[in-house]
Amino acid sequence: MADAANGSADELAATLALAQIRGIGSSRLRTLVRASGGAVAAIRAPHAQTAALPGFSRAAATAVRETTPDAGHAILAALDRLGARALLAGDPAFPPLLDEIPDAPPVLYVWGDAALLSRKAVAFVGSRNCSPYGRAATRLLARDVAATGQVVVVSGMARGIDAEAHEAALDAGGASVGVLGNGFGVIYPAAHRALYERMVAAGCLVTEHPPGERPHAGAFPRRNRLVSGLATVTVVVEAALTSGALITADCALDQGRTVLAVPGPITSATSVGCNKLIQQGAKPALVAGDILEELGFSRESGIVERQPPADLDPLQRSLWEALGREARHVDVLVAAGGGDTGRVLTALTDLELRGIVRQEAGMMFGRK
Repeated sequence: MADAANGSADELAATLALAQIRGIGSSRLRTLVRASGGAVAAIRAPHAQTAALPGFSRAAATAVRETTPDAGHAILAALDRLGARALLAGDPAFPPLLDEIPDAPPVLYVWGDAALLSRKAVAFVGSRNCSPYGRAATRLLARDVAATGQVVVVSGMARGIDAEAHEAALDAGGASVGVLGNGFGVIYPAAHRALYERMVAAGCLVTEHPPGERPHAGAFPRRNRLVSGLATVTVVVEAALTSGALITADCALDQGRTVLAVPGPITSATSVGCNKLIQQGAKPALVAGDILEELGFSRESGIVERQPPADLDPLQRSLWEALGREARHVDVLVAAGGGDTGRVLTALTDLELRGIVRQEAGMMFGRK
């Protein structure tokens, strides 16, 4: 495949054309090109030779023989008009994390800053029909992760949690990668035209579908493996038990990646999936520092700056601001909280139960 990436335009076009054969996949495409000595040679190879390759039926061999580089040249022309490009598996610019996953795409179409695909990344996934809480939590976490300038936010460009994550990252001056279930030149959902434009200008869009291909039901579960595949960590913000976000979480686990979940109210249907993940051992994502630690940043590095959770009440927030890594006596915190010892102790207990605050001997409290 690397030979195809470095070869002639015909070789690249032939590879793109072969990649469009239904069901060929990355592994069989590699087998075909290597066994034939190139993509153009694969198209010209005798039918019997191709049919004898592992995983190739006579029907698949016929499909190969009927392929021409013209289809690939048409794709390249469409990409050129958009200012996009195609990356082949094995190309030095192909995302290294994505190259590691089972069923990696043989071709990845890229529109925007391709350099983002090699940086540390965290994926945010969740419900399209998210709650105000889910929106606020996503914006808080994605903003603070992206604001480090060292981590890319990845999501699937859908309504709800996906869009909130992309927009929060861009609003913070950070970087974001959007994974599409359709080809470039198609805006889906249609209401996201402005977001598409922002992503191309300041981030990056990727897809395994050629330009002009419209989305279909089967494209989105396939897209989910790419969302998690591009990231070291996947954060599930809101997810019902039947949510596609849980499919992405399963993909991440199958890929050997880390999954975090944002806890939610036990009365919320869109938090059932997240709470179940935590119950099953997923680390809760309460602040951006929880995510950044999983990416290898230490709190001592100064990159992991914990932000207060979005749902703190006014008293809890004032206590958060008064607290630090150095523990403080409860009397200091009572003064900061307004002088009501009972209310302050209740608030501190709540924060301690949430894993946000630690208590030390002598009624001393500090942030975790």
